[in-house]
Amino acid sequence: MKVLETERLMLRPFTEADAEELYRYASHPEVGPPAGWKPHESAEESLQVIRDIFLPSDALAMVRKSDGRLIGSAGFVDRHRTELGTPSEEVGYSLARDCWGQGFTPEAVNAILRHAFEELHYAVIWAAYYDGNMKSKRVMNKCGLTYRLSRIEPVLQLGETRLAHYYAITRREWESR
Repeated sequence: MKVLETERLMLRPFTEADAEELYRYASHPEVGPPAGWKPHESAEESLQVIRDIFLPSDALAMVRKSDGRLIGSAGFVDRHRTELGTPSEEVGYSLARDCWGQGFTPEAVNAILRHAFEELHYAVIWAAYYDGNMKSKRVMNKCGLTYRLSRIEPVLQLGETRLAHYYAITRREWESR
């Protein structure tokens, strides 16, 4: 995905040089588990995540313009649901614990939605959160996604099953906001 810019953020592809900063926020015990991944245990693990997950995908580093700090990630997770039409994609995101409640994630997701509908011509963008992750649900609501379905699914990295709630926004819904 190309570089996207908002008022306060630069959304750019990850590089291997981001490993230390990714580790700094992804090691916090409150960040990963609500989203279904375990806290990173080392900068080397964060580097492996960059190599294996972020670089091959359309995940973007969320960089705060005011200080150049990598504070999270946002982007497509290469999951395509068909219930509301195609082409479709799912957006995912994470944010450093000390940045919660400041509106960074909705700002990033709205930039991704704009890019998805205006430039990539997607029909639908999906997002999902695990039961109890109300912060993620609020992001979806703020960005205009609405509830579509729930299902129990495995959370492989944590070795458990959880109830996932899927939200979506169609191009038509996005255009009429």
